[in-house]
Amino acid sequence: MIRNILALTLNDVAIACKNKTVFLVIFIPFFVFLSLKFVDIGATDVKKIKIGLIQNEKYAPAVLNAITAAGRVFTVSRVYNEEEGKRWVKESKLDCLLLRSEKEQNSVVLVVLKKESLQTLSIVESFSALQKAAEGRSINWISDITPLQEGGIQKQTLPTWILMLVLLVGFIIMPAQVAEEKEKKLLLALLQTPMREIEWLVAKVLSGMILIFIAIVSLHLLSQFNPGNVRSYVAFIVVGSFCFSSYGIFLGFLCRNQASARTLGVMFYLPHLLPSALSDFSQKLSAAAPFLPSYQFYEPVKVIILNDGRMSNPAIEWLYLLAVGLLTLLFSYFLMKKRWLM
Repeated sequence: MIRNILALTLNDVAIACKNKTVFLVIFIPFFVFLSLKFVDIGATDVKKIKIGLIQNEKYAPAVLNAITAAGRVFTVSRVYNEEEGKRWVKESKLDCLLLRSEKEQNSVVLVVLKKESLQTLSIVESFSALQKAAEGRSINWISDITPLQEGGIQKQTLPTWILMLVLLVGFIIMPAQVAEEKEKKLLLALLQTPMREIEWLVAKVLSGMILIFIAIVSLHLLSQFNPGNVRSYVAFIVVGSFCFSSYGIFLGFLCRNQASARTLGVMFYLPHLLPSALSDFSQKLSAAAPFLPSYQFYEPVKVIILNDGRMSNPAIEWLYLLAVGLLTLLFSYFLMKKRWLM
């Protein structure tokens, strides 16, 4: 009995090694550890706070002099008016904008992107430390905090959930479907008919796009959130679903069976999800994430949902996603012509 149990256990371990499942078990803890190292920035990696000041605004002299003198902590930029300053905050050119307070003479109003964020907490703490060093008073220079992105935690996290759904279909479902048809010789049987390779690829991409649309529409219906700019939002959902459906088909062609496809899919899923979703919390991730197609999809969707659709130049992200989708679809076509691992 013990011999049989031991033999079956070793057989399962061997199958896990053959199907690359053991690689997934090792990869996930390593990648999470690496991501946390990027997010947990030490004291030596201090990012200056970018403050916007209106040119003709009359700020309190004590506040203005202290901010100007603290060059190690703050980077001061002058904006023409309040509208331009708020636009710069939304475009991440500024971390905050200072307005003269109408209630208290020696105080300012802090305009930030999100009130409930680690960045806003860091700005308030920096101001408190600066005020204590300059005056030592208990009265705070910041009389009020005005967020530009309204909405509760449900709306704030909606772009992240949308990204998760798109990547789930693209990197988990699509590769497994393609590998299943290869493993069961269904694809070879279809290619014996008059059907051409490009027809199968287009149909597979459309099926992935339909699954993504169903998931996103269901999420919106349940959450009852309406994006501000519907045209831009639908355009990015279309090109994003095309990009990641094509990407998933390409990953499926790299694998011989479903188990390998699921393993490879997760190994692509996490590196595309975490850096993009956590880019707001880390200077290192915010510098590396723009190279990923997931970030080029996530950032415009976040801006459209949270900023009522106002974007500076959405064409760059749109073309980036389209190019990645066409490139991976072309690779899939070449692999299909060569009958790769079929």
